[in-house]
Amino acid sequence: MSQPLTPGDRLTPEERLADVKERLRLPRIVVICGSTRFMTEMAEADLRETVAGNIVVKPGCDLKSPHALWSDPGEAEALKSRLDDLHRAKIRLADEVLVVGDHIGDSTRAEIAYARSLGRPVRFTHPEVDPDAS
Repeated sequence: MSQPLTPGDRLTPEERLADVKERLRLPRIVVICGSTRFMTEMAEADLRETVAGNIVVKPGCDLKSPHALWSDPGEAEALKSRLDDLHRAKIRLADEVLVVGDHIGDSTRAEIAYARSLGRPVRFTHPEVDPDAS
């Protein structure tokens, strides 16, 4: 015999996540996006958002900087794919996206489109680079 549906059963996964974050009284979660060439600016944005009381998630690896973990080109390509998937998960988790830097490349443009498709607000440190600005 099946159990009757509860109000929580009617929520989408996104709505359930929002409900849990509210019940836990979590601060706003901001994900930082942008080219890894702006890692210094991302660190500054992380600092400012943290001081403002937000939880911050951002790229954790700069594949453009040498490191033993991605020194093999084949492994580096597979890692890039996994990191792209991980960053999309960070976007799903976040309440808001902050795009850092004065240049938007293809990867960042795709992240912005993905965030907007999920209804996430997107802010820019350099609003003039917003690909959807009129």
